[in-house]
Amino acid sequence: MKVGFIGLGNMGAPMALNLARAGVDLIIWNRNVDKAHALAAAGAQLAVAAAPDQVFQLAKVVILMLANAAAIDHVLARGTPAFSQLVQGHTIVHMGTTAPDYSLALEQDIVAAGGSYVEAPVSGSRVPAEQGTLVGMLAGNAEAVALVQPLLQPVCAQTFVCGAVPQALRMKLSVNLFLITMVAGLAEATHFAEQNGVDLAVFRAIVDAGPMASKVSSIKLAKLVEKDYSVQAAVTDVLMNTRLIHDAARAGGIASPLLDQCLDLFARAQDQGHGKLDMAAVILALSGR
Repeated sequence: MKVGFIGLGNMGAPMALNLARAGVDLIIWNRNVDKAHALAAAGAQLAVAAAPDQVFQLAKVVILMLANAAAIDHVLARGTPAFSQLVQGHTIVHMGTTAPDYSLALEQDIVAAGGSYVEAPVSGSRVPAEQGTLVGMLAGNAEAVALVQPLLQPVCAQTFVCGAVPQALRMKLSVNLFLITMVAGLAEATHFAEQNGVDLAVFRAIVDAGPMASKVSSIKLAKLVEKDYSVQAAVTDVLMNTRLIHDAARAGGIASPLLDQCLDLFARAQDQGHGKLDMAAVILALSGR
């Protein structure tokens, strides 16, 4: 079975590469065509489509790893007659992060046009994407989920079925709330330690040895101490996720005081020009406060 993959950004490129290297018959497309050809140059057995509609012509399962709702609507030609022609008879797999309500409406439109839809957001940043150790969350029609779940083995160490759409994205936002507040707290602790003249190498060793240590804290603390802000999860993307959680919390009448403070911090980091840096660069938004 040929599988389509659209969107070769910070996460999408290594995910597509892992699929191709695992033997998935893959056809890819990206707005920046150079990124698509770079995957082929990396030794992946895949085909590069000339346009999104060619992906749909050749593959019945199409994975979307796109930045936002606008990008998804554009690729699917949603709102035009071409939308039905593209998605009819196809299974669309949405692996990015959008508002849950958007995803629910997208599923309804795809099903009405004769297609199937699976939500499959992932937890993890670029390093787990490269290692094929992301955690996948799936929601949708049981038959469509059963089709998609084994396809994701080359990119996900584990997958969890969360129920009907949009429960996978609600799960992803819940997980991201923990991630965002944890990394912001770690950045604040590092800033506090540095301003107090604490030996950051020892601080890092103690945190890594203690009960708060995790895979995320170890990776992000190393970046904070070494002032290495090369991107794994960019400030801009984390800010978008923070806003999605904030909006969902407000719509549901849910208190989110820690997340609200993180929204301010990541917005400051973005305004200071750090949007393309890793989320650990949120520490730079603390120095001016």
